[in-house]
Amino acid sequence: MVSSCDLVSRTDISTQLIHFTKGNTWDDAFRRLQKIIGEGTILGSNHLIKGGVPCVCMSEAPVQSLMDGLRNYTGYTRYSPFGIMFDKVWAFSRGGRPAIYEPDAEFELLTESNRWRHVRYEPTMTPAIDFTWEREWRIPVSELNFGSGDAVIVVPSRELADQLVREHDLNQDYEIWQYSQIMDPSVAESYREAFPWDIKVLSE
Repeated sequence: MVSSCDLVSRTDISTQLIHFTKGNTWDDAFRRLQKIIGEGTILGSNHLIKGGVPCVCMSEAPVQSLMDGLRNYTGYTRYSPFGIMFDKVWAFSRGGRPAIYEPDAEFELLTESNRWRHVRYEPTMTPAIDFTWEREWRIPVSELNFGSGDAVIVVPSRELADQLVREHDLNQDYEIWQYSQIMDPSVAESYREAFPWDIKVLSE
């Protein structure tokens, strides 16, 4: 019988899922990450999802394999190395399920309630259609709400992790200054909030 301790020691199995942000540049993707954590919401999309069901998409690729981000066999990626990481059980409890990789000809064999999980997989075609490297999970929601206790921020470097904390602290300085205009500065200071998120740095 396989125990949970055995699973933890497996480098090819992850207990986490990561939603990666996109952007034309790393700066775009970084700002999108900040917007997501500021709002505590990831918006779902029905782009490339048959049936038009909006979903929030994630990858179960083990984080230790993502030093260069989520890439396919040739090094191609459409993602940045910035993301939000969730516990797999947390995502499952909100309706998250692994994608079903199969030919389009088998799509109609799925029940209506599972068709949002379909991802086309045609490895015998030329060129092959193969997105299994994404190890995709989907949650069928128009928006996914979460708090700092539900997720971990993923960034590629310590420098960018420090930048997240620094910008949070600067925003707090400004808010405390605003409060100090209408109340005693010592009282205003009591409203200061520490950076609430845990951060995973891919390069460490």
